[in-house]
Amino acid sequence: MTTIAHNRYYRYDEFTAILQHWAQAHPGLVALHSIGKSHEGREIWLLTVTQQSTGPATDKPAYWVDANIHASELAGGAAALYFIDTLLAGYGRDERITRCLDTRAFYICPRMNPDGAEWAMRDTPKIIRSSTRPYPYDEDFVDGLDTEDIDGDGRILSMRIRDPNGPWKCHPDEPRLMIAREPTEVGGTYYRILPEGRVRDYDGFLLKVNRDREGLDLNRNFPGGWRQEFEQLGAGPYPTSEPEVRAVVDFIAHHPNISGGVTFHTWSGVLLRPFSGRADTEMPAEDLWFFQAQGAKGTEITGYPAISTYEEFRYHPKEITTGGFDWIYEHLGMYKWTVEIWCPMREAGITDYKYIDWFREHPVADDLKLLAWSDTALQGKGHVDWYPFEHPQLGPVEIGGWDKIYAFRNPPAHLLEKEIARFPEWLIWNALVSPKLELAHARCEALGGDTWRIEVGVQNTGHLPSYVSKRALQRKQSRGLVGEITLPEGAELVSGAQRTMAGELEGRAYKPSLVSFWTDHTPMGDRAKLQWVVRAAAGSEVAVVVRHEKAGTVRASIRLG
Repeated sequence: MTTIAHNRYYRYDEFTAILQHWAQAHPGLVALHSIGKSHEGREIWLLTVTQQSTGPATDKPAYWVDANIHASELAGGAAALYFIDTLLAGYGRDERITRCLDTRAFYICPRMNPDGAEWAMRDTPKIIRSSTRPYPYDEDFVDGLDTEDIDGDGRILSMRIRDPNGPWKCHPDEPRLMIAREPTEVGGTYYRILPEGRVRDYDGFLLKVNRDREGLDLNRNFPGGWRQEFEQLGAGPYPTSEPEVRAVVDFIAHHPNISGGVTFHTWSGVLLRPFSGRADTEMPAEDLWFFQAQGAKGTEITGYPAISTYEEFRYHPKEITTGGFDWIYEHLGMYKWTVEIWCPMREAGITDYKYIDWFREHPVADDLKLLAWSDTALQGKGHVDWYPFEHPQLGPVEIGGWDKIYAFRNPPAHLLEKEIARFPEWLIWNALVSPKLELAHARCEALGGDTWRIEVGVQNTGHLPSYVSKRALQRKQSRGLVGEITLPEGAELVSGAQRTMAGELEGRAYKPSLVSFWTDHTPMGDRAKLQWVVRAAAGSEVAVVVRHEKAGTVRASIRLG
């Protein structure tokens, strides 16, 4: 792949130009359009990637990919670009990519939150959670510390201030590293540590750190499990109140051919599946089993562990997160994953790493490993030696410590391509397991007197059933097969309905093993047969269309006689 460099992050104008170039260079594979505008008026781009000569995307099973809903999680957008580049470079050369684009479609929204990403990539960065819209109040703070690049060096680090009652001290063997003071310890040199930033109305004694004025979290604004601000910060005034989320929800709701999706985030190096707000025991068993199989494949391909958000990735054991992109499973029954790209801890050789729990407490030995990793793999840029600074409000302080934006929030540029190269194979696998409606046969039988029996056989050649998940069945998200016959002028439909409902098709998923006491009572459940009797002149043609919202559309033209 040589279309673009994958060792850097692109600002909006360059990002847009790359997408436009792909659409112009590959008109048979790529269609680019905007699904809406962001809070600041930028286009929210979406690429439809499929071989258009084999049928429009809406006639095929589709898979959704999005990225960068959170402002500074730029590696997600980079992963989406890498995936698109992989598809375009591999079509016609790689059998799996070619088969995938010939029979399926991808809908890819590579930067869902373009405003927040721009803020993160400014020369003087502003790091916020998500949308740039002020929320819940459109007003500046009048006191406290606002996190920002106070010395103008393009980094947001930490500030340390000597204080005999401070909770931090220098590591005895590595003075660059700050560690926790022992609970009963006295008599040493101690510090308070604050985010780098500007202080308003400081009285010399009390100081609070302000939340971002831009307090929205777009990944709490989806309809599934949405909760009000008093229950969950950043959720917005109502579900899909924010234009970025509303654009995505509207697109997905109007494209029922989507069977699943991946949303790219950073960081933790983990694959997260639903539920986020409930235990696995509340999920249909067949769905859980498939999620586990899908996750096992993801671990095999990417090296990332696959876990339940609720069971193993909660920010606090007494709290849950809802209102996120889990919506596509919660309401629509689509198999959904969140990919948290990048794990500096594993890069540093920390093997006993437990996702969220590690950030609450971990051994000092882990910090030393990370510091050694920064010194070598990052040429010392991950952890900055403390240096004096005359703060305009606080007076003499020292600035330094971890450059979390550089080392933790996203892979550093020279390590980016290696990290994002993990994912295309798994995304292609996820698309190829979707249900796929195919024509098995189309024939007519003469019954005499210009009367004919029309028979069309179809089958699901995909792994998943046409309805995709048991959750989708529970939520009545699948209409089933629909067959329609169109007769030539003067013909008569003797039996059968012009529009016939033909139920669902099973796939190869949800089957018991051959060494079990269960019997598969629907061994031909992947097949369906539709029949009509018509009266028409020999030599005329009858058109039949069989479609399934999830599995695709097939067409047959049948000459009588």
